[in-house]
Amino acid sequence: MCCACWPLCATTPRVCLALSPHYIVKFFKITGRDGWISLGGVLLAVTGTEAMFADLGHFTAASIRLAFVGVIYPCLVLQYMGQAAFLSKNMSDVHDSFYLSIPCTVFWPMFVLASLAAIVGSQSIISATFSIVKQCLSLGCFPRVKVVHTSRWIYGQIYIPEINWILMVLCLAVTVGFRDINIIGNAYGLACITVMFVTTWLMALVIIFVWKKNILLALSFLIFFGLIEGAYLSASFIKVPQGGWTPIALAFVFMFIMYVWHYGTRRKYLFDLQNKVSMKWILTLGPSLGIVRVPGIGLIYTELVTGVPAIFSHFVTNLPAFHQILVFVCVKSVPVPYVPADERYLIGRIGPRQYRMYRCIVRYGYKDVQKDDENFENHLVMSIAKFIQMEAEEAASSGSYESSNEGRMAVIHTTDTTGTGLIMRDSNEGTSLTRSSKSETLQSLQSIYEQESGGLSRRRVRFQIAEEEQINAQVRDELSDLLEAKEAGVAYIIGHSYVKARKNSNFLKSFAIDYAYSFLRKNCRGPSVTLHIPHISLIEVGMIYYV
Repeated sequence: MCCACWPLCATTPRVCLALSPHYIVKFFKITGRDGWISLGGVLLAVTGTEAMFADLGHFTAASIRLAFVGVIYPCLVLQYMGQAAFLSKNMSDVHDSFYLSIPCTVFWPMFVLASLAAIVGSQSIISATFSIVKQCLSLGCFPRVKVVHTSRWIYGQIYIPEINWILMVLCLAVTVGFRDINIIGNAYGLACITVMFVTTWLMALVIIFVWKKNILLALSFLIFFGLIEGAYLSASFIKVPQGGWTPIALAFVFMFIMYVWHYGTRRKYLFDLQNKVSMKWILTLGPSLGIVRVPGIGLIYTELVTGVPAIFSHFVTNLPAFHQILVFVCVKSVPVPYVPADERYLIGRIGPRQYRMYRCIVRYGYKDVQKDDENFENHLVMSIAKFIQMEAEEAASSGSYESSNEGRMAVIHTTDTTGTGLIMRDSNEGTSLTRSSKSETLQSLQSIYEQESGGLSRRRVRFQIAEEEQINAQVRDELSDLLEAKEAGVAYIIGHSYVKARKNSNFLKSFAIDYAYSFLRKNCRGPSVTLHIPHISLIEVGMIYYV
């Protein structure tokens, strides 16, 4: 990594003067007022080493500190001292000091090494871009893209094909468009010093609000580093017409994309929040909800953590039939790196017990791997069963089983199967208690689809109620309905919404919703792919949102 900035230093060799005040003064005497502008070139001396900290997603902080202190920093000092010594005797060769200071016998090996080091530095930037985009996805600030986890053990190693292609196109456009490494260096230097300056301000906020330190300490930190970086930033801004405008333009483009996506997603969520179905309306429908309850489990994906989404009433209004068991699933990303598996599922009940309606909130950290979990359905059934048992025990202690704890959510430990009243076993062990309600035609079609998609390799399990346990009769009936529905099959229902601006909206809102946000939604990955929903069990319900 110590060689990552060598190709840039070759064109702006005055960066070696950054380590010697004597040579800085001497250089300013020679260059005059251009010396201030040259601070932008001095900045390039540290950009290569700064790129190594992008590897925090792949390596620990301790390993990076050890590599920097033991290898990178000594190599940098020796390299810059060598250039300074060369310039002290050859000031006329300031524009080509890097290559002229290298002995002829090792010129080409050093040229190859510098080029390879530049590639390593660029790889760190690419990895950092992937990590930032991944966290923006978790916070809902970036359109959905495909995230490939390249390591089974290291969560930070990811690959995003769309972002990789965009970076390639941008690199080719900048290289072909400018055709001058000095202009590219100006753009790169402005981008780096802007990141450092913004990081300094954010670090001051961390000192105050996260570390709970005195505000004077934060101000001292901000003033000391802010003045130094402000000087370099002002020198870099002078070079905005000479290529420095490139990172500014790209920053505005990506900020516009992120703002439009976040704004549209937020407006859609507020629409769901304001138009959710009231519990009074559901209670008036009765236990059957006024529709035909067909066998099976219906998983309705929603962003709401409370209430019933409007898409449910839209569905039953147009097609008056729904599954025997209804589970409203909400997948949320929480602002912590990881969520333990035993704290991932929150289960609750919607309405009275005879309605057979539940809520499940699945929580992921911004560094958790949301992979295609083949045991999700099994974990869900076990979690609901455990919740039913927990609720029955609390009701028995209070003496009223018929009371319903509407809105209460309980954390269910999926790794602990005790207290569920169910026994999980492989499908080839014994027979099932219930017979699937699917016809032979549907079963054959499903088997063909699973064989083509590799579904036969998945572990199949069957559930049965533990006979030796003393279970309340009403609890046993509810568990039997749950198992019967599981054997009949699981369907995933997700809303395919079209977001439109109201007719009385202003021009900016209409443009942002009807054109920009609509374009991003059409060209990003669908929510069913992001949530790893099996295609054969997916039901999409179309609905227009006027926000």
